[in-house]
Amino acid sequence: MPAKSEIEDLDSKAQLETDVHVENADAEIAKSKYKANKQLDQAAELLAQAGPLDFSKEDKKRVLKWIDFYVCVPMCLVYWIQQMDKSTLGYGALFDLQTELHLHGQEYALLNSIVYVAQVICQPLSAYALVVFPVKYWVLANYIVWTACTMCCAAATTWSGMMACRFFLGAAEATILPSFVFITQMWWTRREQSYRTVAYQIANSMAAITGPLIAWGIGHVTKGIHAYQAIFLAVGGVSAFFIPIVAWLLPNSPVTARFLRHGDDRLIALDRIRENNMGTKSNVWKWSQVREVVRDPKTYIWAMIYITSALGGAGLGNFGGLIIKGLGFTSFNATLMGMPTGALGMIALALSIYVTNKIKMRWPVIAFLILFPIAGATAIRKLPRDNLTGMVVSYYVTFVFAAIQPLFYAWANLNQSGSTKRVVMFSIMFACQCMGNIFGPLVWLAKEAPKYYTGLAFSISMYCTLFLLVIGQGQYLKYLNTKQRQRRIEMGLPADLKDISIMSLDEADAYKHELMEVLRSQGGDTDLYVSSFDDLTDWENPMFMYVV
Repeated sequence: MPAKSEIEDLDSKAQLETDVHVENADAEIAKSKYKANKQLDQAAELLAQAGPLDFSKEDKKRVLKWIDFYVCVPMCLVYWIQQMDKSTLGYGALFDLQTELHLHGQEYALLNSIVYVAQVICQPLSAYALVVFPVKYWVLANYIVWTACTMCCAAATTWSGMMACRFFLGAAEATILPSFVFITQMWWTRREQSYRTVAYQIANSMAAITGPLIAWGIGHVTKGIHAYQAIFLAVGGVSAFFIPIVAWLLPNSPVTARFLRHGDDRLIALDRIRENNMGTKSNVWKWSQVREVVRDPKTYIWAMIYITSALGGAGLGNFGGLIIKGLGFTSFNATLMGMPTGALGMIALALSIYVTNKIKMRWPVIAFLILFPIAGATAIRKLPRDNLTGMVVSYYVTFVFAAIQPLFYAWANLNQSGSTKRVVMFSIMFACQCMGNIFGPLVWLAKEAPKYYTGLAFSISMYCTLFLLVIGQGQYLKYLNTKQRQRRIEMGLPADLKDISIMSLDEADAYKHELMEVLRSQGGDTDLYVSSFDDLTDWENPMFMYVV
């Protein structure tokens, strides 16, 4: 058994990638496990007790349906609601909120930005809480808080009062997206993750349809209070209605979910995601994985992608309705004209994720979508304002940008492993997105309303930069796969593996059968996913494959 001093020496080493040729692959993987773990992932314990497993495709499909109902449905509900709650300020702005609160200069822009200031501040707490607390109860607690904050916004009659309400709303919403990314990685294969991420992002786009409808209806029937106050109360009431439904449906993890108590359902749910090489959830905070995040170049590329995307899109999202109203439309008509943007976002997302899973590549599709906001914003800036048809069409073309950020979530989620590393990496990316959302609206100058030439030019420049970053990240991930291939060769493992986790069930079954036959004929180990639940990072696991 190693001496204590030797263990401390190993733990202090930051070098996570070995340059030493190791002839025995089992010894190399065991070495990585030792550096990464002092406690195995909870799922590994259950699978170890169960022994060899072989479940049919039909059983996996049956369990997947239950997972989609109990996990994906409440996630869609929560994400739809939080987007409506956050967007109520924009609906109120079309019903003279600025006038009633006596806003001047950049005060309206700051009401948008303060939400993301709170989210940046709360990211460290969110990252830590996601590892050490049950994710269901952490999500529910924050859901209840932001619902209360939305309704309290109706009582705000000054700018400072509204700022306070918006700050606490942002603090509560800070954890939702990181939580959902974590939940998605726990429950679905990497191919399935793309569809589920898009599912709750489509629910997000639904808020652009239902929110304006609620605002339009409430704007007609208010009596005794201002329209913007009624909108906050109505949207907050919808949010409160769904709290018990989400509480009943949403589980903590595959290890404890009550809907998996029947037969081998729990083992089937865990066995399905072994091929991700990402595990489910470890309750141990690992500083070695935090250090790896700091040393990983992907961290900084993702950070630039997220902040650039948010800088480009924040102003378009917050001021798009005011641009339309500035063309001469009434508050009611401007509200209704925002509804097609939600439909556009849903269509763009659905088509994009279909294409990405067909070609099994992300960056070309995202790069193509970025061209739409560049073209649309350029047209809005250049067209004469009396060309109403051209301006409105350009406005809708621009709003294809709503599909871009969700695709980044789906792409980035697939490209790191290790419980602590995944949470910290995404918290950094989300904080960068919040920074973009803080500063993006401030470039849209009130003195330029309703034309906002500076804001539009800034958004165009950010999307041009984003286009180059996406191409660069795609090439870097391709390079990392080449390095992983070389590592496997040095360890005596199969070099040219295909990523089963992004295949359909039929494709995966056929490939696994083919691969097992090859390994048996070579006398090699047929269990290539033995380390799937050992909470290894993507650097430590030679079987991990990056999704370009």
